Parts: sequence; structure tokens; C-alpha cells
Amino acid sequence: MPTDYSDADFEGHAGENLRRTVEEVLGEHPDVSAVPQVVEGHPAALLTEAARDADLLVPDSHGHGAFAGMLLGSVSRHCVHHAACPVLVVRADER
Repeated sequence: MPTDYSDADFEGHAGENLRRTVEEVLGEHPDVSAVPQVVEGHPAALLTEAARDADLLVPDSHGHGAFAGMLLGSVSRHCVHHAACPVLVVRADER
């Protein structure tokens, strides 16, 4: 039987996770400007579009897809090749 997700608040959950992550990262540097946003779409296209006028784009090195063992994921690779600003790819902490 298929699962019914019609009442799930995916955007709300993502927004709360984002808020906590930004708070954790910027906790020691509250004067750093950040504009957290939850948007729906393909991550690579959304990131390069959002960074069109940015000074720097900093994506994670890889996601959790089928090729998680790769050194550089498809989203990061797309950003490196298509972003209009410099891109600094960082490696996430292994937890």
C-alpha cells in the first residue's frame, strides 16, 4: 500500500533544519550575514542561479547519492563549471 504524504510539511521540516544548521554554524559569528532559504528544484541549477551575483559559492564536496564515494559530487561539479562566481568546494565532516 502506498504511503500518503499529503499532509507532510516537507518545507517546514527543511526550514527548521536549515535554521538550526545556520544557527550552529554562525553561532560564534552572529555578525555574518546569511539569508537562509528553502526552495524546491534541482540543487545544481538553484545554487548556480542563486550565486549569480555572489562573491563566493561554497557547496559541499558530495551528497549521499549512488556515487557517495566519489571525490566530487554532481552538484559540486556543476557549480564549479557553471557558477558565475568563484566556487570553493568543502569536504563535510564525517560523522
